[in-house]
Amino acid sequence: MKKQGKDMDRRIFLRSAVAAGVAAGVASPYALAAQFSALTEVSTGIAAVTGDRAEVELEAAAVQELADSLRGNLLLPGNPAYEKARRVLNAGIDKHPALVVQPEGATDIRHAVTFARERDLLLAVKCGGHSYAGKSTCDGGMQIDLSTVRHARVDATSRTARVAGGSLLGELDRESMAAGLVTTAGTVSHTGVGGLTLSGGFGRVGRRFGLALDNVKGVDIVTADGRLLHASADENEDLYWGVRGGGGNFGVVTSFEFQLHPMQRTVVGGDLLFPAPMARKVLETYREHGVSAADELYCDVFVASGMEGTDAIVGLHFCWSGAESEASKVLAPFYAIGEPIVDTIKAWDYVELQRSADNTEPRNDAAYMKAGFINEVSDSLIDSIVEGLEPRDRRAVFLYCQQSGGAIGRVPAAATSFAHRKSIANMFVIVQWPVEDDAEPHVDYIRRYWRTLETETDGYYTVDTSDESEQVRHANYQVNFNRLMDVKKKYDPTNLFRLNANINPG
Repeated sequence: MKKQGKDMDRRIFLRSAVAAGVAAGVASPYALAAQFSALTEVSTGIAAVTGDRAEVELEAAAVQELADSLRGNLLLPGNPAYEKARRVLNAGIDKHPALVVQPEGATDIRHAVTFARERDLLLAVKCGGHSYAGKSTCDGGMQIDLSTVRHARVDATSRTARVAGGSLLGELDRESMAAGLVTTAGTVSHTGVGGLTLSGGFGRVGRRFGLALDNVKGVDIVTADGRLLHASADENEDLYWGVRGGGGNFGVVTSFEFQLHPMQRTVVGGDLLFPAPMARKVLETYREHGVSAADELYCDVFVASGMEGTDAIVGLHFCWSGAESEASKVLAPFYAIGEPIVDTIKAWDYVELQRSADNTEPRNDAAYMKAGFINEVSDSLIDSIVEGLEPRDRRAVFLYCQQSGGAIGRVPAAATSFAHRKSIANMFVIVQWPVEDDAEPHVDYIRRYWRTLETETDGYYTVDTSDESEQVRHANYQVNFNRLMDVKKKYDPTNLFRLNANINPG
């Protein structure tokens, strides 16, 4: 058994070493030897945990069999590719899966899911790694890292796109816009398509064309029993309904089919930034002119303070996808607020605008988020936003209202499993701090701040979930919960897929 275990480690390592070496710049034979040595230490078995966090040991022969079944990589601790795969964007999340599978297609995903189910392993699925709560990695379980399953293919005739489950949104934007077509695809291009779409999918053209999930015509999905199913309006209709708002509760989506829409490449957008003392006026203008604007106008409002004593600001972010000649008239009420300290509004290539916030998203700091939907911008909400912001040198605070409404709000609440159709915005507040700092005072602050805002909210965006109780999670699905529970019991009765805004079938 011991020799077999060493052979297993060697084959697992060699399968991933070339790709890992290229990615990490590994050229030294001594470095490779050190990686191999680290892996051979686990040849008698791998310590792991179940979904209930019970400790188990994975036999070397079983892991060997899994490795041999894959076209992609199986990564163990000690491999530089493992270190990259286990990480998510929130630097405050530092978890260590027992093993990482990087599949090359649906068959690899089926083998990985079957392996995890048969051993009741804790299972995490990573696409873009944007989860603030770190749901796409885990301690002691299996992580399926979909970064090796990426492509987007557009059919201009049918106005559809087929997008692999591990793809980033920028791939969808780039390929669809090249054909003069678009669909809602977030606001940061390195966001994973899976996490965003399955939970909702806001974006700069959402008020015009609906949520990302409203534009999903079908998915291919590996369910907990290891089957690869197609779900659409004509096949496995209950699963099709459930995945559009139920997040990762039902399986691993290997492919999406999106409906696309004609749109010109040039849009008018950017930011208007004002000093923090103007926050009340900015928020009131947003309430009067932004909330009820035409579907072609996307208008977000935010307040922020940076680290190292930087001044707090308040701002508005826009994307006008209507006729360029009408942009000045549409944006005039916002310029009437006063003289901005920064004005980046201009005509943009849409794909360029979609990528414009990419360099603000990578997180070298630890972070914590709270979020909820708002149905109005009341005077009391404005008061709480303005009065609760407390800048500190060792933390940054960012409150953002990401706009919904328009076409999003015209879909009935029960048409998909995403129930929050009456909201005007998804409001979230984030605190970031140097990763070496004690997290507690920063997290405590944002929880206190959030308590002054939460009374104005009505549920929350499931992709933003962090430490909510089961009761709160279930209630958040509102009128759709009972039907979602039926779908969960049918397709994942043992709750293999639990690292999400979980629906517990137990």
